[in-house]
Amino acid sequence: MWKFIVRRLFVTFPQIVLLSIIIFILAQMMPGDALTGLIDPNIDPAAIEQQRERLGLNNPWYVQYADWVKGAVQGDLGQSFRYKMPVTELIEQRMINTFWLSLLTLIFTYVMAIPLGIISGRWNDTWLDRAITGYTYIGFAAPLFITALLMVWIFGFHFGWFPTGGSVAPGLTPGTFEYFMSKLQHLLLPAFSMAVITTVSTVQYLRSEIIDTKQKDFIITARAKGAPESRVYNRHIFRNSLLPIAAFFGYEISGLIGGSVFIETIFAFPGMGKLFLDSVLLRDFSVVSSVVLIFGIAAILGALLSDIILSIVDPRIRIK
Repeated sequence: MWKFIVRRLFVTFPQIVLLSIIIFILAQMMPGDALTGLIDPNIDPAAIEQQRERLGLNNPWYVQYADWVKGAVQGDLGQSFRYKMPVTELIEQRMINTFWLSLLTLIFTYVMAIPLGIISGRWNDTWLDRAITGYTYIGFAAPLFITALLMVWIFGFHFGWFPTGGSVAPGLTPGTFEYFMSKLQHLLLPAFSMAVITTVSTVQYLRSEIIDTKQKDFIITARAKGAPESRVYNRHIFRNSLLPIAAFFGYEISGLIGGSVFIETIFAFPGMGKLFLDSVLLRDFSVVSSVVLIFGIAAILGALLSDIILSIVDPRIRIK
C-alpha cells in the first residue's frame, strides 16, 4: 500500500512541475507582463525600462520562472494591479468562499445521487428507473450555465427565495448567527445548481454498478441459500456498488473546478472561479497564473486521492 502511494507521489511531483512550466510560458505569451497596469504609461519610457530591469522582467524566461517558483514557495505570488494587493492575500479571501461552495455542492451531490442511483439500480426497467434515467440524460445534455441561469430566474427572481448575487448580505458582523445564516443562504442556490448537473454521472455509474452486481455469482449464491432480499441488497449489492463511488471522490473535486467558473460568474459569487475569469478579461498577469496553478494542482491532487482510495477499495490495481 505504502509503496503504491510513494510511487504515485513520484509521478505527481513531475506533473506539478510540468504544469507550472506550461502555465508560466502561456502567461508570458499574454500581452503585457507583471508590470502592466501597475505604472502610469505616461511615465518616461527610460524609467519604465529601468523598473522592468530592476524587477527582472528582462531576464530569460527560465530565470524568471525560477524566481516565480521561489516566490511561490515562499508565499509571494506577486501583486495584483487590479485589486492593488498581494495575490496571496487575494486568493486566501476568495479560496474560503470557493471551499464552502465546493463542500456544499459535494454534500448535495451525494445526498441526491446515492438514493437516486440505488432506486434506479434496484428497480431497473420500472417507471421510476425510466424517470431517473431521463433526468440523467437531460443533465448530461444541459450545459451548466443554462441550468444555473434557470435556477437564478426561477428561485431568485421569480419566487425570490434566494439571493442572486454576493456571498453575504452587507452590514452584518462576522461571527454572528445572522452572518452565518446569510452566508448559508447565499451558498444554497449556487451549490444546488451545480449539484443538479454533477449528480447525473454518479447516478448513472451507481445504477450500472448495482445492475452489474445483481448478476454476480456470489449474489446468486446468497439468494440460493435463502438469504432475505433486504440482507442481499444491504450487505452485498449496495456495499459492493458504493465502494467504487467513494473511489471517484477525488475526481468529483476536479470536476467542481471547471464548474465553479460558470457558477460563481452567474451568481456574482466572489470565489476563485470568478476571480479567474475577471483576471483573464483584465489580463491581470499575476492573478491568472497563480489561480490556474492552484486549479491545476487541485486537479492533480484530486486524481491522486482517487487513485489512493481506489487502491484501498480494490487492491488489485496497486502497482507492485
